[in-house]
Amino acid sequence: MNTQENVGILGYGLYLPEPVMTAREISEATGGIWSEQAVVDKLGIVRKPIPGPDDGTQEMGARAALDALERTGIDPLEIDVILSVGEEWKEYALTTSALYIQDRIGATNAWGIDVANRCCTTLTALKMAKDMLLADDDIDTVLVAGGYRNGDFVDYTDSTASMFFNLGAGGGAFLVRKGMDENLILGTHIVSDGSLAHTAGVQIGGIAEPFTATTVDEGYRSLRLMDPVRMKERLNATSLPTWYTCIDESLRKSGGLSRTDIDYLGVLHFKRSQHVAMLAELGLTPNQTTYLEDYGHIGQVDQMLTLHLGLASGKITDGSLVALIAAGIGYVWAATCIRWGKVA
Repeated sequence: MNTQENVGILGYGLYLPEPVMTAREISEATGGIWSEQAVVDKLGIVRKPIPGPDDGTQEMGARAALDALERTGIDPLEIDVILSVGEEWKEYALTTSALYIQDRIGATNAWGIDVANRCCTTLTALKMAKDMLLADDDIDTVLVAGGYRNGDFVDYTDSTASMFFNLGAGGGAFLVRKGMDENLILGTHIVSDGSLAHTAGVQIGGIAEPFTATTVDEGYRSLRLMDPVRMKERLNATSLPTWYTCIDESLRKSGGLSRTDIDYLGVLHFKRSQHVAMLAELGLTPNQTTYLEDYGHIGQVDQMLTLHLGLASGKITDGSLVALIAAGIGYVWAATCIRWGKVA
């Protein structure tokens, strides 16, 4: 069998900080506006990892990459390209995370670039990695890795910002290689809506609203819905249909597959009712996914995490069709299909 046109996931890596924030602590941080039970039942958060003193965004990405190298046993010198999917909130502004990771893991033969698409970055980078591998004879192995800790900017007393209360911290990595006969990356579909570009984000500290002597403390808690009415109206009308379009199109691009072919849905963390509604729409059972209530939302690391948990629990086995989904503020939605295990 000719596998040269096949691109697959050679392995993955994870790094999760030891400190956690519990539902009770989230409730206390809101001043009791959200009860502990509501945090668990409605927001779907039991606990989430939060960063320790040495858990910088770049460093967490590097630790996840080192974990991927250890799990697979490959030499870092085999890596040709590093696509960093880490967030822009990192140790030092205007530094390149991919190059930090390159040096940290000893991938001296690689070149690197940072990719930024908010919580959709990992799936975007998987598509980029596959396209690069197929287009360039000099590239055989791509590392997709990065860290996330945007939860640093959450103001738990902001009544409009509850969608951010689940933000945690961690790092994730995928090693992607061409010529594979297992874990094949199939179709990806991405849709964006630029009309929502400035409806959510860190409001203070950028060019539009720079820090002043009186806004520094506020700025470091200014991850907000900057236009909550327009954003919520638009998303209520379009978000789930757009997500389903991404899922259906990624299945179609994977050889004419359909929703009934999905064996495991790799879902990022969002509120519990939306999770239940999505499973019902797709005709899936809770045993065909993992709800990340013990982890919260670790941005673009959720895809590595849910794959790991699916494998560890036996929900993903050889031959399973895995559909990974993501969405990021800005706004962008994505889905990627992976056929796990050996190619028949």
